[in-house]
Amino acid sequence: MAKDEKKIILACEVCLSRNYTTHGSKNRNKRLELKKYCPKCGKATLHKETK
Repeated sequence: MAKDEKKIILACEVCLSRNYTTHGSKNRNKRLELKKYCPKCGKATLHKETK
């Protein structure tokens, strides 16, 4: 992992389960939002970065 990256945890907006982890840049102002598959909901939902 590079110096300017940090671990990002993505949580489902519908059921609030934390499903995905990834690495991202520290130099962002907004939180990451991606549409990913949630195994708990059984469909693709919006996932947002958590603290």
